[in-house]
Amino acid sequence: MAHSYPDPVGGRHPGWPARPGMLTVRAGTVALRPVRLRDGAAWSAIRTRDERHLSPWEPTMPGGWARRNAQPEWPGRWLQLRSAARRGQALPFAVTLDDRFVGHVMIGNVLREPLLSAYVGYWVDSTVTGGGVITAAVALAVDHCFDVVGLHRLEATVRPENGASIRVLEKLGFRQEGLFRRYLEIEGAWRDHFCYAMTADEQPVGGRTGQLVAEGRATRV
Repeated sequence: MAHSYPDPVGGRHPGWPARPGMLTVRAGTVALRPVRLRDGAAWSAIRTRDERHLSPWEPTMPGGWARRNAQPEWPGRWLQLRSAARRGQALPFAVTLDDRFVGHVMIGNVLREPLLSAYVGYWVDSTVTGGGVITAAVALAVDHCFDVVGLHRLEATVRPENGASIRVLEKLGFRQEGLFRRYLEIEGAWRDHFCYAMTADEQPVGGRTGQLVAEGRATRV
């Protein structure tokens, strides 16, 4: 069912700013919240340390990794994210683990009627991988998009070599729809990506967070 929304007031759009709930997983309590200006130090520290963990999956951008992820770069990025959110084009969320910044879930390219679609992208601190953190964070984001934002479709693209990210998507019910040839330039070459997607009518009762709880992967806070 399509949803219609009034024009935004005071920079607020359906679903942003918001705090889409919490789940407890093996690693601790996972939550989403809007990104903050004061996230810069933690953002930079994680991404600078985790270049080998993150760079094989992220698009090639001007400037070296260290410069692009230095703390002084964050205020400009934060302003861009906040501006896109205020225009209703994105929902940028910080991922927290026990109230500590550990990553990012981005709902981007938000399109309203008639498509009601967006993409989801994410990354997480390498020191907390394997503890269910990013799976819980993406589940919270998916339910928020379908239940509160009123979207119909979510997409995610992932390199075939990125087994960890593929497992996250498949655990949450995303289905593979095809292969995008030479889709993004990463580390100096144009890389193929799988396209994964799901629609609102595929949501189980209780959503994807309910699915994780039913499977014993998480508990509600």
